[in-house]
Amino acid sequence: MKNFTLTFLLSLCFLAAAMAGETPTRNFLDPTALGIEEHFLANGMRVLTWEDHSAPVVTLQVAYHVGSVNERPGITGISHLFEHMMFKGSRKFGPEEHANIVQANGGRLNAFTTNDMTLYYENIAADKLELIISLEAEREANLAITAENLASEREVVKEERRMRTDNNTFGDVIEQLMTNAYVAHPYTWPVVGWMSDLDAITLHDCQEYHRIHYAPNNATAVIVGDFNTLEAIKLMERYFGRIPKQEPPPPVPTVEPAQRGERIIYLHRRAQLPMLFAGYHIPAIATADMPALVMASKILSDGESSRIYQKMVYQDQLALYAGGSADENQFPGLFNAYCGMNIGKDIEEGKKVLFSLIEGLAQNPPTPEELQKAKNQVEADFLLGLQSNMRKGLQLASYQTLANDWRLMFKEPEQYQAVTSEKVAEVAARYFKPENRTTVILIPEKGKPTQQ
Repeated sequence: MKNFTLTFLLSLCFLAAAMAGETPTRNFLDPTALGIEEHFLANGMRVLTWEDHSAPVVTLQVAYHVGSVNERPGITGISHLFEHMMFKGSRKFGPEEHANIVQANGGRLNAFTTNDMTLYYENIAADKLELIISLEAEREANLAITAENLASEREVVKEERRMRTDNNTFGDVIEQLMTNAYVAHPYTWPVVGWMSDLDAITLHDCQEYHRIHYAPNNATAVIVGDFNTLEAIKLMERYFGRIPKQEPPPPVPTVEPAQRGERIIYLHRRAQLPMLFAGYHIPAIATADMPALVMASKILSDGESSRIYQKMVYQDQLALYAGGSADENQFPGLFNAYCGMNIGKDIEEGKKVLFSLIEGLAQNPPTPEELQKAKNQVEADFLLGLQSNMRKGLQLASYQTLANDWRLMFKEPEQYQAVTSEKVAEVAARYFKPENRTTVILIPEKGKPTQQ
């Protein structure tokens, strides 16, 4: 049985269920039956383990429950700054030495920061698990937070902001969407931070931010692959267990008030063609309406047979690209919609058609064929998400961090299969309406882009 991957077994089960006209059973998607275990160290660190002996490799992911949502005016961007600082050495290792050791042992590593999470990972041969656990524990416990490292990484992050936002059309439009769609909640500022705040962050800010937010009781570690769970937990206790817990980070109490009218922003900058990005406020991940909203995004925008592509790109050739989705990572709390106009086409016409397709879903619900196609796509996405150790780990970490319960990922297939056309129309009517919409329209101008 070890020669069969979990994904292959899952595929067989879904195929058999489909041929029988049934939904896969709860038992098959039971985390316990899949061998997933949850453990807690004495210092409060959560450890999720998922053994898969189909290949002699392993992934370790450490997700800290901190992102730009935990910041405040004056230190925006500090979460992302720490993603860089974590590679600048510790008491035991010099700058970049952590990465060099992993790569010298045949492994790969990286990290990313979102609005709600900062995650570090290593993918490596199974016999190197102790090595990567020890490295991650060392930089959590003994990070070199020095004035020199802060000064160098501050400039790196500022240059990243220039490259990805200030001098990037797409980045600028997306930033304008988020900062105008949110007027109270911390999602209003960008993950990379405001330039003035990046300049203002002090060494004391960094020390306190790391002490509280990079504590073991504010982290979830995920280990997936070819290992023995009992031995892995002993390693986690040996290296991470000695790190003291800290007081919990302060909660984020701000609730975004309901939007009561459309917001339209016209952004003038150098560009070839007009485009727009829009966002409708929707509930967070793992809420009752989310499965139907995901189905709506598939019907509207997944593939060349989707409604938006067929109308705007293929038939009318209004746009070079167009679509919409519920993307919790890049657009938290928003159903985003976008289109980039074709040469000679008017942005107001593109706006009219795009919004009529999205908002018209309430009066023109999906056909049985469209709904089944969407369910097939979601089922395929779920299975693809289990094809590698890395993706399985990311799913577990994301659900634990964003929804506070990693088990919810295994409820997705049933929830999606239960969605009806009536439910899709219902959520479309509830959320896809002009007064709940923020729109950023790019107006192309000639001349040089603004330098920051």
